[in-house]
Amino acid sequence: MCSHSQERDIIRPGISTVKQGGHSLGAAAEVLGKAGEPLNGKAVVEGAFEAGYRRSEGKTPAATVYSAILREIQKKGDAARFRKVGSRLFELAKQRPLLSRLFH
Repeated sequence: MCSHSQERDIIRPGISTVKQGGHSLGAAAEVLGKAGEPLNGKAVVEGAFEAGYRRSEGKTPAATVYSAILREIQKKGDAARFRKVGSRLFELAKQRPLLSRLFH
């Protein structure tokens, strides 16, 4: 049996993650990438559950994911993995090539 801290750190192999309130922004990026269209927080959470990520024990997982994505956008700006495209809708940001990001 895993300790609480070990259980919290279990992630899916090959996914770069940042844990936020029991949800992974890596999972959100995976779900948005597979969807190919903008999604709201609720759809991202449902997609993550369907992809095998553990269910949140919180009362408002969609609000938590929404906040975590917004924080990444605010903190990282153009380097964020996400872009807000409408009222409560997000998509994966189109990343510019590395050299143009370095010299912008």
